[in-house]
Amino acid sequence: MAPKQKTFTVGWLYPDLMNIYGDRGNILTLLKRAEWRDYDARMLELGRGATKGMEDVDVFFFGGGQDREQALVYEDLLEHKQPPLERAVRSGAVVLAVCGGYQLLGHYYQTAEGERFPGIGLIDVRTEAGKKRFIGDVIVDIDTEMPGLVPRTLVGFENHSGRTFLGPEAAPMGRVRLGFGNNGSDGTEGCLQDGVVGTYLHGSLLPKNPHLADRLIRSALRRRGDDELSPLDDSAELSAHERILERAQRRLPARAPQERELRSSAAAEPREPS
Repeated sequence: MAPKQKTFTVGWLYPDLMNIYGDRGNILTLLKRAEWRDYDARMLELGRGATKGMEDVDVFFFGGGQDREQALVYEDLLEHKQPPLERAVRSGAVVLAVCGGYQLLGHYYQTAEGERFPGIGLIDVRTEAGKKRFIGDVIVDIDTEMPGLVPRTLVGFENHSGRTFLGPEAAPMGRVRLGFGNNGSDGTEGCLQDGVVGTYLHGSLLPKNPHLADRLIRSALRRRGDDELSPLDDSAELSAHERILERAQRRLPARAPQERELRSSAAAEPREPS
C-alpha cells in the first residue's frame, strides 16, 4: 500500500475583505511550494462567523485592508477567531500577517480620527495612524532573529499610514535599508513573536522572497516532526529578488533625503505613551 500523502493547509483569514495589493500571491506561493514537495496542499477560507477546521491549519495568512474593512472584521476577529487562533499558535501553527492584518493582531489600531479598534493582543505591538502615507519599494536587511535565511534581504512594497511600535515581547524582522518600515522613525520592519510574522511588505511578499516562504512552511511543519524540506530550484525567484534589489538600490540616493525628512517629522509628532 502506498504511503498516505501528507497534507499542508493554509488558512486565509477574511479573503473577501482583507485582500489588497496582490496578497493572494502569498497564498499561491505557500501552496505551490508545498505541492512541489509532494504535500496535499489545501486552502481553507476563514470568513466572518464561526469557522471549522482552524485546528488543522499549518499557516494562517491575514492580509491587508483599508480602515473600513478592518472595522468590518475586528469584532468577528475578537468573537470568533481569537480563541482558535491562539490555540493554533500555541500548538505550533504559523501566522503571516500583512499590513492591516498585522495591525489587528496587536493591542490596538487607532485611526486618524482617534477611533480605537482593539486587536487581539497576539503580538506585542500597537499601531496609530500617521499624517503621512508611506509608499514605495522596501529593502529589509534580515535581523539575527532569523538565522540561516539566505539571502539576508527581503524585498517588497509598502503603502500604509499606520505607525506600528513594537513592545518588549516582539522582535523586528529586520532593518530597513530602503523604505520606512514599521513607523518611519526607528528603522525597523516587521515583527517576530512566537509563531507570528507581521510585516508591511506587500507586492506580493513571498513570490519574491522564497527563502521566507520556506521558513514559514518549515516552522509550521516542525510540530509534526517534519521540518526537512527538499530543495527546490529557486533560480527564477531569486533572480527576480536580485533584480528588484538592484532596481531599488539605484533609487536609494535619490530617496534618502526625503526619507530622512519624513523620519524626522515622524519622530517629532506627539504620540500616546505605550
